[in-house]
Amino acid sequence: MAKQSLPSGARQVADQHPEVWKAFTALGKACAETGPLDARTRRLVKLALAVGSGSEGAVHSHVRRALAEGESPEALKQVAMLAIPTLGLPASAAALTWIEDFTEGD
Repeated sequence: MAKQSLPSGARQVADQHPEVWKAFTALGKACAETGPLDARTRRLVKLALAVGSGSEGAVHSHVRRALAEGESPEALKQVAMLAIPTLGLPASAAALTWIEDFTEGD
């Protein structure tokens, strides 16, 4: 991900601590390459992890990237729906609204 498209907090870390950002991105690449999951599956899993952590910013980030990579809004919304039995309706409904911040009207 190019620095200019980073959320403000991540961009600040990248700008102020480039050595940390370089290590962080290398770690992410290494983690992505550790197993057999394809890019689409990894993206949906990362969105699910963001939903599970309750991080609106992380959900927004993964939704933006998924849409840019051609993922369907319906698949992203299904991630929030799949979270209902595990996380509960309130947490999943919140995540759905965060996803719809970028998919509303689709």
